[in-house]
Amino acid sequence: MAASTVRASSPPPPGPRPIRRLQEAVINRIAAGEASLILNALLIIHRPASALKELIENSLDAGSTSIKVTVKEGGMKLLQIQDNGCGIRKDDLPILAERFTTSKLSTFSDLSRLTTYGFRGEALASISYVSNLTVVTKTKADSCAWKACYADGALSAVKAGATAEPKPCAGNDGTTITAENLFYNTPTRLSALRGSSEEYARILDVVTRYAVHNPHVSFTCKKTGSPAPDVSTPSSSTTVQAIRLLYGQTLAKELLQVSVSSSDKNKSNTANAEDTEDMSKNEDDEDGTWNAEAHFTNANYQSKKMTLLLFINHRLVESSRIKKALEAVYNGILAKGASPFIYLSLHLDPRSVDVNVHPTKKEVHFLNEDGIIERIADVVQEALIGQSQSRVFEYQVCCTLLTGGIAEPPSQKAKGKRKAREDEDTGDNDDMNPEGQDGALGSSQAPAAASHLAKRKVYSQHKVRTSLKDRTLDSMFPVAHPSQQIGSGDGGSSAGTPGTPPTLRDREVKESQCYLRSVRVLRDAVQKARHNQLSEILTKHTFVGVVDAARCLSLVQHGTRLYLLNHGALAAELFYQLGLRQFGNLPRIRLDPPPGLRALVVLALDAEEGVEESGMSKADVADRITDILIARRDMLHEYFSLGISEDGRVETVPLLLRDYTPNLDKLPLFLMRLGPQVDWSSEQACFDGFLRELALFYVPEPLLPEDGIGLGKIGAGEDGDDADEEKQREKATLWQVQHVLFPAMARYLVPPKTLLDRDVVQVADLPDLYRVFERC
Repeated sequence: MAASTVRASSPPPPGPRPIRRLQEAVINRIAAGEASLILNALLIIHRPASALKELIENSLDAGSTSIKVTVKEGGMKLLQIQDNGCGIRKDDLPILAERFTTSKLSTFSDLSRLTTYGFRGEALASISYVSNLTVVTKTKADSCAWKACYADGALSAVKAGATAEPKPCAGNDGTTITAENLFYNTPTRLSALRGSSEEYARILDVVTRYAVHNPHVSFTCKKTGSPAPDVSTPSSSTTVQAIRLLYGQTLAKELLQVSVSSSDKNKSNTANAEDTEDMSKNEDDEDGTWNAEAHFTNANYQSKKMTLLLFINHRLVESSRIKKALEAVYNGILAKGASPFIYLSLHLDPRSVDVNVHPTKKEVHFLNEDGIIERIADVVQEALIGQSQSRVFEYQVCCTLLTGGIAEPPSQKAKGKRKAREDEDTGDNDDMNPEGQDGALGSSQAPAAASHLAKRKVYSQHKVRTSLKDRTLDSMFPVAHPSQQIGSGDGGSSAGTPGTPPTLRDREVKESQCYLRSVRVLRDAVQKARHNQLSEILTKHTFVGVVDAARCLSLVQHGTRLYLLNHGALAAELFYQLGLRQFGNLPRIRLDPPPGLRALVVLALDAEEGVEESGMSKADVADRITDILIARRDMLHEYFSLGISEDGRVETVPLLLRDYTPNLDKLPLFLMRLGPQVDWSSEQACFDGFLRELALFYVPEPLLPEDGIGLGKIGAGEDGDDADEEKQREKATLWQVQHVLFPAMARYLVPPKTLLDRDVVQVADLPDLYRVFERC
């Protein structure tokens, strides 16, 4: 069943099938099936993303295993797709861009057995009418590639005076299609498009969706002139690996997977449900077999917008019925305003599917639609309910969150103070009502003060009873990290003086002077992406507690609102900016004794999956990464304080934040990822990639217990001290998150708007809670 999520990767045909013109009767019957919508060819290509969708489907139909997309100005200036498929025959090039020319079908009855994406021959024709279309193609039987230009569905000359016939040229096996100046002759359509950034985001969304559904195909999407692609997936992958790569580890680790088919028995406890089951079975037998596989997030993952990747018979479509049914499943599980991620691949008998109902083929109709949707929704709901029974939450009691603190015992001496405190509670906050102002009022000023307070009265639900200056008791007793307990110069002396813990020393992280243009560009990009409201929240927040250390979730309060933060994502951005801030002047952590670089890389490769699929052995990969780092050790030491000796030993690693020790168990993984994840050919991309990997190394995210790739695992025993050491390590990590990481975020982090998508969620608002309690 797992294989059903991957489109069958059959061996490529010996050659491309010939392109033929459809008969007039077939054309008329197809147009009638679409309610005459196909009369307007421009309905198919209404924006660059829709053009790219058609071209990707053509490449997949050609049996491609590698698809590369290049975009300029959101696809309006340039939209190019290159594949390694079977190519196009030279004899078919003259009619390639004509309407209703296709190699997918010849008679109308072929629609009932259709297994390809395209079938009408409309896509290239529509593109040629609204752009400058160029095709370069080569089959395996050809000795050279052929280049042809098209305009208004026919061959056109490249320049005046030249013939319109295809010209021989150099090229690889496959097809490269380039559409330039899209919608240049339709100014109304061009003006209706969004900006280039939004159109490019739509293109990335299309590529991402097809990359998830076709993990056996390598997808690449980039802007012209960009050193690194924005989307890049390997071939011979799986659906789960593609989702993890494209949507992130945070989403992937919350995924659930179910499979359902028409042969499964629908279990039920009521007689009515059994009758419904018998009816659905009879319908399934009549309509043919079907099966579906879904990957969806559990109740622990929440997003502001629902992401639904729906493929029916490998075709990317939309279905309001399926979407509403799945939303109804999550309504009783997720909080209001939260949405899930769902990937659903449904396979039906081609005879029961009508793909000819929409010009862009984004909608399809199939038999027994209600029964199939109900079965899928029931299976998803059962999986969610079964997983929700094992949810675990950790919480920290904070008396200053919504309450006013501890009341003093009644006494005559405290009467005046208590009176003044009541006056302050009736008034405004400290910043609007200076401390001691009400207490200094005499009896003659009482009426005036009463009228003044009445105008500025603040209700209880709008009062904030927390302060950034509040000192917690546990902050006075720092917990030393296990790596700091041995060989620490000042750790022992400071631990014995609770009044001056080492993490509370004011050590400003100063920005280094750097004249490199690439570093200046990266620093300017950080400032331009700043989100003012999120900056206000982080700067003036009050830490509540760590909700889930494994998932890097924490609660903070700002004003009257309570926020759930992914402190792992915030920490990654913080450490990236700290590394960029101290570029060329980073402190260092000395490793004594220094471990071998190659030994650490091999340690990480042993725990990495899919290394052999690259075509190289683990030993060759380790040697390649080691050679790359040793060859650049002078640059790494000067710019990033990563010291590597000539004999290949790691002597120092950069220290981004004082009094914060990274998890050295992640050092092998950090060094291993520097090889493939950093673009060493471009200065700006190299600095950006290295700092991103360094930030991931510093993120306080615990390794999985079964990984066992850490530096501390080398030579570890199996005695009972391992469990105690692990508890001590976790306790130290939590202390560093609260007393080092969050204060550093408040002081140095310039948060971008992208963190609001999934990593910052408002979970409560005090005025809203009062409204709920008033209704009760």
